[in-house]
Amino acid sequence: MSTRRFADEPAFVLHRYDWSESSLVLEVFTRHHGRVALVAKGVKRPTSQYRPVLLPLQPLQITWTGDAEVRTLKAAQWSGGHVMPTGEALIAGGYLNELLMRLLARDDPHPRLFDHFSTAVQLLAERPETQAVVVRAFELLLLRDAGLLPDLASEGQTFAPLDAATAYVLLPEAGLRGAHDDDHHPLPGERWLALQAALDEPAPFVPVMKACAEVAATLRIPLRNLLHYHGGVRVFRTRQLLLDVQAISRHRGSAPTPPNEP
Repeated sequence: MSTRRFADEPAFVLHRYDWSESSLVLEVFTRHHGRVALVAKGVKRPTSQYRPVLLPLQPLQITWTGDAEVRTLKAAQWSGGHVMPTGEALIAGGYLNELLMRLLARDDPHPRLFDHFSTAVQLLAERPETQAVVVRAFELLLLRDAGLLPDLASEGQTFAPLDAATAYVLLPEAGLRGAHDDDHHPLPGERWLALQAALDEPAPFVPVMKACAEVAATLRIPLRNLLHYHGGVRVFRTRQLLLDVQAISRHRGSAPTPPNEP
């Protein structure tokens, strides 16, 4: 039986594991095949042509073979278009990688989500000042594409349409509920309705960014709670990394600005 071959597939490296002294196992996000595990043999050798290519947050085209759980990388090249994000935008990109690792199963294609991820990475690289809005937009689109985002146009338990003038909170177990006096991070119904309308657009990334623009700070905690709930974690590693960086910076007297955290 011939070994299956997949050629010239758009991809991003999400994570890398040591496999031997000279090789790596890569978790890659591909456009047509979803998340795939590949062994990159000899890639750690100084003479390997793939060593400077197989980096996170870089658009690639890759070729692999095999049908087992871990396949074999045969070729990889940089697709071009933008350089890797730097600084806090690099940590934000690592956070998006971690979300994909946590919320997507292997071999489950999400071509539209791949395009959203590609857009998000490019914006982090070219317009790092938009980091907070880019991250919020991607979180919403990831949750929606993975089937984990409740309808933002109706109440979660009654399915009644939202009232534009009433405040609602987003709960991991129940969707949207009318806000109580002691609830944190409520948003008026008109904002939730605007977010749902943006998500329903044929090309939603920019509309969702615009809908998030004035409420990104308020959305951060409700969306993070939803992601923790479905990702099965108490805190994402990249967020802990940023908290550690902030602690070091505070010790030195120059802490980064908290609103920019992913």
